[in-house]
Amino acid sequence: MSSQSALPQDDGESQTERAYGRLREEILHGALMPAERLRAAELHDRYQLGLTPIREALMRLSSEGLVVAETHRGARVADASAGDLADLMATRRDIERLCLTQAIAAGDAAWEAEIVAAMHMLSRARLPDGKSDRAAALHWEREHRRFHFALIAACPSAWLKRFWTTLADHSERYRKIRLLHRADPQALVRDLEAEHRTIMQAVLDRDTERAVALMDEHLRATERGVVPFLVARTRNGTQRTRDGRGADPARGDGS
Repeated sequence: MSSQSALPQDDGESQTERAYGRLREEILHGALMPAERLRAAELHDRYQLGLTPIREALMRLSSEGLVVAETHRGARVADASAGDLADLMATRRDIERLCLTQAIAAGDAAWEAEIVAAMHMLSRARLPDGKSDRAAALHWEREHRRFHFALIAACPSAWLKRFWTTLADHSERYRKIRLLHRADPQALVRDLEAEHRTIMQAVLDRDTERAVALMDEHLRATERGVVPFLVARTRNGTQRTRDGRGADPARGDGS
């Protein structure tokens, strides 16, 4: 009997959801780096889930742009590049302006209270000490996401918030690279808590122009902080290819 058939057959839907959730979280926050190959058999062994649910999860992630399917070669985590990051963040800034402007106009006291609570929890989250400190990175990212969503949660447009969510997901994939290398010499260290508190205060003051300008610069600073690592990653991958060694996904320079 195959390992696939040995798994509970009435659990297919929940297995697919579990596979999707595990893969998505590792792509956004965990060990799966850009361009890393995703082999269904290896993922089956890693997650102890059926091959069919894993393939279905990979297809779903492909539709979200987080995974790239390759004919006869399985799939890879979507690659990362400075050009893609620039496009992503320019679009994110445009959507953020719309969401934030509408949220400030429509938000009530409960909306304000969630922003304050989210900022408090984010301020208590510890930044990771290094590349191996993934638990701290994941916790910080979750609180960071809660804060940023709280700022725009009162936006009345469901479509704008859907676009915001997609863009935020892909932004997290890039920010993971920066977050796990924050101790490196080329890291552009920022006072993130001060930035977040300043944005929060402008939003609570209903100062739309200032809030939008601060958010725009906050996102630009994030982009500037990631680019050096993308350039280094591209340089390392090119050198390894020239040396005939191929790329090394564990180093974040492809696979």
